[in-house]
Amino acid sequence: MIKNGFVKVSLISPKLEVGNPQFNVQEMLLALKDNPSAIAVFPELGIPGYTCSDLFFHKSLFDDIDAALHTFLNKNQYPGIVICGIPVSVEEMVLNCAIVIQKDHILGAIPKMYLPSTKEYYDRRWFKSGFDVIDQLKEVKLMGQIVPFGNLIFSCGDIRFGIEICEDMWATITPGNLMSVNGANVIINLSASNETLRKDSIRRNAVLEHSRKNCGIYLYCSAGASESTSETVFSGHNIVAENGILCAESNEFSLETEILYADLDILKNQHDRRNNSSFRDSLYKYRYVYREVPILLPESPDFEFTRKLDPEPFVPKTDCLNHFRKIAAIQEFALAKRLRHLGLKQLVIGVSGGLDSALALLVAVQTFDFLSLDRKGILAVTMPGLATSARTHKNANTLINSLNVTHQEIDLKNHILDHLELIGHDQTTEDTTYENTQARARTMVLMNLANKHHGLVLGTGDLSEIALGWSTYNGDQMSMYNVNAGIPKTVVRFMIQTHAEVDQELSLRDCLTDILNTPITPELKKAQSTEAVLGKYEINDFILYRFLVCGDTETRIRFLLQKAFPLKESEIIDYTKNFFQRFYSQQFKRQASPDSPKILDISLSPRSDFRMPADVKR
Repeated sequence: MIKNGFVKVSLISPKLEVGNPQFNVQEMLLALKDNPSAIAVFPELGIPGYTCSDLFFHKSLFDDIDAALHTFLNKNQYPGIVICGIPVSVEEMVLNCAIVIQKDHILGAIPKMYLPSTKEYYDRRWFKSGFDVIDQLKEVKLMGQIVPFGNLIFSCGDIRFGIEICEDMWATITPGNLMSVNGANVIINLSASNETLRKDSIRRNAVLEHSRKNCGIYLYCSAGASESTSETVFSGHNIVAENGILCAESNEFSLETEILYADLDILKNQHDRRNNSSFRDSLYKYRYVYREVPILLPESPDFEFTRKLDPEPFVPKTDCLNHFRKIAAIQEFALAKRLRHLGLKQLVIGVSGGLDSALALLVAVQTFDFLSLDRKGILAVTMPGLATSARTHKNANTLINSLNVTHQEIDLKNHILDHLELIGHDQTTEDTTYENTQARARTMVLMNLANKHHGLVLGTGDLSEIALGWSTYNGDQMSMYNVNAGIPKTVVRFMIQTHAEVDQELSLRDCLTDILNTPITPELKKAQSTEAVLGKYEINDFILYRFLVCGDTETRIRFLLQKAFPLKESEIIDYTKNFFQRFYSQQFKRQASPDSPKILDISLSPRSDFRMPADVKR
C-alpha cells in the first residue's frame, strides 16, 4: 500500500446500473476486495450513476443513495482511502460531491465548483455550484456523521491530496491549481467525461499539463461504458500523470469493472518541487484557506510495484527511433554550432575501438555532412599503448575506414616508457601513475595535433564516467568540446545499437555490433575491466537516475535496487557506497569540464545543472 515514499493507487471504473445505487455499491465492494492499493478512486456520481438526469430532483433516489451508502459503510473492509461521488442534498440544494471514506467513516465532502451547461452537459439544471456555498457551509451531515465540507486537503505524512470534479479541471484557474500551491501534491479528479472523436487526446493532454503546472501528481478517474448511452457514450478513460509525464493510462470500452493500478513516487515529487523555482515563487501568492484533514495510511511491510521497475530508466522504451534521432540531432547541432563559431573545418578525435569514441566519431561525421564539410577534415587518431588489444585496435581501424575520414596512427609505447623512465618509474608496476601517464600522453598528442591542423579536439567521455570520476584529470577528462557528456553509458549503448540497426553498410554494422559486445576497458593495463572496478554500468546508471532525477537518499536507492536487480544485500551496499564515495570525491574533475550539450533533463555541468564545491564532505 505505502512504503518508503511510494503509494499504490487504483482508479476504478465500475460496472454499474444507472439509478440503482445498491447494485453500484455492491460492485464497488467487489472492486475493493483484495485490492492492494492505499487509495481507491471511483468516478463522478458513481454511486447513483452520472446520467440519472432529473432523478436528481427526486427524494426516492436520495433514499436509495442513503441506503446504499449505509451498506457500503457497514460492509467496507478495504483498509485504505475510498473516494467516490454522490449527490448531497443540503436545504433542498443538490451538490455534486466527492466524499472521502475510510472503513465506516466519512472523512470529508468536496463540492464540484464549475458546472457545465453547454452541448450535452446540463449540470446547472440539477446542481448548485460549490462556489455559492463553501463560505457559509463548513460541515454537512451524512449518515449521522458530521463531515468536514468545502476547501479540504487530506494529509498523511508526505502525502497531501486535494479533490476536484470533472469540469473543475477544464477551468482557466482550477481548484487543483490552487490546492497545489497551498500544499497538495496529489490532485484527484472524479469525472464522467464522455467519449467523442479525438477527445481522449485532448483529455490526456489536459491531465498532463495540469500535472506539469501543479508540479505534482494528477489522478483522473472517469465513468465507464455502463453509464447510459441515450445521448452519449463513456469509455472509462483513466489517467495517472506525474509532473508532465504519463505514468499509467487505460481507456477501455467495457461494460465490466476496469481497474487501473499505479505507484506514486511522492518523494520524487517533493524533489521536483524543491527544484522548480516557478512553483516555489507561486507559494504564498495565491493563498486560500484550506482545512487540513488528517488521514491514516499505515506503512506496509513491503511494496509490490504494479509494473516492474525499469532497470535502465535513461534508455528510451517507446518511439525509440525518434528518440535516437533527437539525441543525435542535439549532439550534431551542438558540434556544428561550435565549429561554425570558431570557423574550423578540422577536428581531431582519439578512436579507441570502444563505445564512447565510436559514438563521438559518428556524431562528427554526421556534423561534417550537415555542414557540407569534407570528412577528410576529421582526423581520427589511433594510439596503441602498453595494453591495447588486437580486438579494439581492429574495430577502431574498421570504423575509421568505413567512415572515410583521415586516419593517423601514433604508437605511444616508447613515448610512454620514456616518460615513465624520466619520472623514475620502474615501467612495469601497473599503478595509478602507470595508467595516468598513458591517458595524459594520449590527450597531449591530440591537443598538439589540433594545434598543428588548426582543429578542435573532440571529447568522448560520457555522463556515467563523469559521475563516477572514471577519467584521468587533464587526460581523457579534458578536451576542447565534448558531445557525449550529456548521456550515460546505457544511452551510449542505445545509440550505438540503433546506429548498427539503421546503418545500411554491412562492414560498419558488424563493427558497431562487435564494439557493443566488447568488454568495457580503458586498456591502461593488462586484463583491465572497467566494470570489475565500478560495477555494472546499468546498475550505476540506475543509481545515478534515482539520485539526480528523483533526489533519492542512499537508503531509498538500496530499497529500489533490490526491486530492480537480482542483487544480494551485500552487493547493494557495495554498489551504493562505491557510487557515492566516487561521486562526491570526484567533483574536482567536473569543475574543470569542457563545454558540452545538455541532452537529458539532468547533467553534471558545473556551470549549469549541478553545482557543488569540490571539497564537500559526505
